[in-house]
Amino acid sequence: MSNLYPPEGRLLHTLRNRANVETLSRLRQTMARETVVEGRVTLCTPAHDLVVQLGPFTGTIPREEAALGIREGTAREISILSRVGKPVSCVVTQVEGSLLLSRRRAQELALEALLACPPGTVLPATVTHLAGFGAFVDVGCGVVSMIGIENCSVSRISHPARRFTVGQEIYTVLTGTDRSLGRLYLSHKELLGTWQENAARFSPGMTVTGWVRGVQPYGTFVELAPNLTGLADQTEGLQEDDRVSVYLKAILPDRMKVKLTILQTLPPQSAPDPLPYFITAGHLSRWVYSPPERRGEVIETVFD
Repeated sequence: MSNLYPPEGRLLHTLRNRANVETLSRLRQTMARETVVEGRVTLCTPAHDLVVQLGPFTGTIPREEAALGIREGTAREISILSRVGKPVSCVVTQVEGSLLLSRRRAQELALEALLACPPGTVLPATVTHLAGFGAFVDVGCGVVSMIGIENCSVSRISHPARRFTVGQEIYTVLTGTDRSLGRLYLSHKELLGTWQENAARFSPGMTVTGWVRGVQPYGTFVELAPNLTGLADQTEGLQEDDRVSVYLKAILPDRMKVKLTILQTLPPQSAPDPLPYFITAGHLSRWVYSPPERRGEVIETVFD
């Protein structure tokens, strides 16, 4: 599915896309099959039609075909204006006379395919914008859904910008769908490894960098990886999202704890570290975060 309807920008420079738009005869075949292709928007007219460079040809996406929801009045005009200079997914709807395209139809096809995916399906995505409550991502042909901040990682963050940047290519996992509303529900934390997988990267006696994710009277929570947080003694002067160096005193799988000592604060970092994915494809039925030795409640996600 994702190969047919990838996030916008993934097809543009591929050999497959170039072949599908290189001649008029190929454009006719592309139209007959409703194959999704990509071009780059060069202009938005006063009528809000989009002019698209599609291989050697110039085509037009009429305003009502520029995005799902425009025709119905449920999408804002900014969803059209913001496409200038960017790749767009589209379907060829007319070749003779003038070249007409539909981004709306490409999104309908992508959404139908996504709604047919079972929960637990891993999908490629591209971050489109960030809000305090979550990260909005393109999961196919400009179809946008949201990863709630609580599902960005196991480690708690104050804002999705602590985990993602706009334009970043990521992976996400489908947790559910609502066909009647055309909605997709996504998560991300399940792809970043279990407690055991993350803890295996560290050993007592190491000194590593981390991020302060919580300051409490009883101690300071420090993120070592997006899905692994340790606890240090309370340290004066620290604030949430400070970057620090820490000494690892102990790793305790049965209690799912990492004991730390904070050594010093470090200069801020301009962008988040690359995400350490453990899963990037396939389907998840059940994901268990807790290590086997864990005493007490098991932390897990059940998809099926």
